[in-house]
Amino acid sequence: MGRTIAPMSRFPFFLSLVLLGSALAATASQAQIFAADQARTPQVEVRLLSDSASVQPGQRLVLALEQRIAPHWHTYWSNPGDSGQPTAIAWKLPAGATAGPILWPTPERIDIGPLANYGYSTQVLLLSEIQLPKDLQPGRDLAFEAAVTWLVCKDICLPQEAKLSLHLPVAAKAQASVQADSLKAARTALPGKAPWPVQAQRDPQGKLLLSWPAKGEAPGQAQFFAAQWGPVRHAEVQTLSREGQQWQLSLAPGESPLAAGQKLQGLLVLGEGADRKAYQVDLPLRAASAEGSTSNGEVVALLPALLLALVGGLVLNLMPCVFPVLSIKAFSLVQQAHGHADEARRHGVAYTLGVLASFAVLGAVLLLLRGAGAEIGWGLQFQSPLFVLGVAWLLFGLGLSLSGLLEVGAGLGGVGSSLAEKRGLAGSFFSGVLAAVVATPCTAPFMGAAVAYALQQPGPQLLAVFLSLGLGLALPYLLLSWWPALQRLMPRPGAWMNVLKQGLAFPMYGAAIWLVWVLALQGGAQAVLIALCGMALIALAAWLRQVSRHARSAPWRRLGLASALGALMAALMLGAGLPVAAPQSAAAGVAEAGFEPYTPERLTELRAEGKPVFVNLTAAWCISCLVNEKVALSRPEVKAAFAERGIHYLKGDWTHQDPRISALLAEHGRSGVPLYLYYPSGAEPRILPQLLTPGLVLDELRADKKT
Repeated sequence: MGRTIAPMSRFPFFLSLVLLGSALAATASQAQIFAADQARTPQVEVRLLSDSASVQPGQRLVLALEQRIAPHWHTYWSNPGDSGQPTAIAWKLPAGATAGPILWPTPERIDIGPLANYGYSTQVLLLSEIQLPKDLQPGRDLAFEAAVTWLVCKDICLPQEAKLSLHLPVAAKAQASVQADSLKAARTALPGKAPWPVQAQRDPQGKLLLSWPAKGEAPGQAQFFAAQWGPVRHAEVQTLSREGQQWQLSLAPGESPLAAGQKLQGLLVLGEGADRKAYQVDLPLRAASAEGSTSNGEVVALLPALLLALVGGLVLNLMPCVFPVLSIKAFSLVQQAHGHADEARRHGVAYTLGVLASFAVLGAVLLLLRGAGAEIGWGLQFQSPLFVLGVAWLLFGLGLSLSGLLEVGAGLGGVGSSLAEKRGLAGSFFSGVLAAVVATPCTAPFMGAAVAYALQQPGPQLLAVFLSLGLGLALPYLLLSWWPALQRLMPRPGAWMNVLKQGLAFPMYGAAIWLVWVLALQGGAQAVLIALCGMALIALAAWLRQVSRHARSAPWRRLGLASALGALMAALMLGAGLPVAAPQSAAAGVAEAGFEPYTPERLTELRAEGKPVFVNLTAAWCISCLVNEKVALSRPEVKAAFAERGIHYLKGDWTHQDPRISALLAEHGRSGVPLYLYYPSGAEPRILPQLLTPGLVLDELRADKKT
């Protein structure tokens, strides 16, 4: 019984029961065999079931061990709790077949004195998936043998065993068995992923807190079943409470408590009776400060989050990633400044609507991804090479337009002039969309906490925070368009504006070049070749369209238009073949010399040795990250300070999705990069601002030296 006896030995009144159980074990441990596929003891009847009456080559077969348990007795889950032993199945399968692990259904809590066990009473189906080989010959019989051992307990515990077998014929096509529906229902009832985010952290008193969004009615009852012995005290009362927009379940740590970053695994079970639902939990434990917040001390509710998002959106206008689009809006504002006031206001509203629509779509996409169980974060779309390629081509096309080589919306194919009349407002709306798209690689001060809060909330709160962020991004242009006094301060339009317009093409080309560099890190040389060939085809399409517009005969104009469309189609076909996996680590492209790649194991090792550590979480598509590295972290005086103090520099590259980096971001209440963490020797980490200067980094190091 292994760990079964050890906890009980602490209680003298269990001694006689254990001795009695040992005396009965000789007669009760071996099940009486009634048929090859079933056996029975006085406490448990076991039977081997199949979802197929006949099988076919290559089939994924589902077999189940059914246990019918006598009243007041119970068997055990994969983690039996404070005592017990889980049921085990040793398979003997046909040649080439493989068996997966037991798929454990949701257990129940069974209290015995001061102990709490996890197990099953009355009846349980333990499913296993069997993968059959593809070279089976129809007409033969397959034998499936299972040596089953289990522990059944009431006042005493009896180890029991049985050997079961099942013979199934091979056919050209599998045929369902009479138990197929019940096995399918059992499979459907297995615990799955939660449809909403779950977080785990430690409160100031040392207890573990499981939290999830408060949606609809109260769950009535909540229980957590730990997957391993040690992290949680099984017999301790678990308290459910509501804190703002979150449900919280308080758990007492066990004899082997988890450290921050280690994973808490198990089942979160909500509801009672027929409404009982179980969800899998497998997530890193977040650190908590003395105030009970995440380690960066950011306690955010909805109204403060909306304000932080608004301010963060305003600051986002100063980030280098938004500059190419804002330069276009500044140019259009000069054009409109001395025109009709109502026209300027309409353009401001159209631009704002474009920004808000984009942030709403982004929020909806993140909700869908979160519902599908994917990891989400700010700027994650730039982890897709296809998205990066599309934005690079878009910015290149805008550069051609500003250079006068491409006129967007100019009577395409003879479409009526009504569209041309709406083109100005449509252009402002599209500029808002583009500003939102190119802003997402950047994380501005104030917005980190708001976005991290939003990504853990239900849909309405998430969308509200994202719309507030978009409003902040659009607000400067909206105010200028509605404030005539400010508009009059702007220079009057003139011939100089044509030169300015052509000059503004170069920020677009520069942004496109940067995105091609990101593609090089994500997809290698082949991705760069595809991007450059696509740009050449886009330029060819622009030239063909320009030439065809000045052709005198209609057939030549139609031919030029068809050729331009053909060049664009060729570019799209090239993009469809873009490599989606990086052939090499992207960290090599974004790092300066003198760093180690970040891994949780390396950070833990350095911390255990008492060494100071600086962690830089970055990405190739994050311009703010690259600027910080260039102007601060790679400066000679900063490198010298690191060397003088023996600081180990770890860099985590999030250019591609990396769950280890996502976990560290979540641990500190962040949803995107950059994140800068300084771990002084033997002290808790300190978070540096998202915009760095050499002086700021050096001041942080000097503060550590003083302490």
